[in-house]
Amino acid sequence: MAGYENLVDFISNIGFPIVVSLYLLHRMEQRVEGLERTIQELASELAGAKSNGKE
Repeated sequence: MAGYENLVDFISNIGFPIVVSLYLLHRMEQRVEGLERTIQELASELAGAKSNGKE
């Protein structure tokens, strides 16, 4: 229960909207990193296909 108490203290100290914003930013960061990886993989696949003459 110590984790829950720390969370409640954190919310009461800085405010609910800030906690929600931080949570959403954290989730969004993970999704952006996933998109970056996917784009890099796609770019390398396209580069490989282009070098093989499969345009």
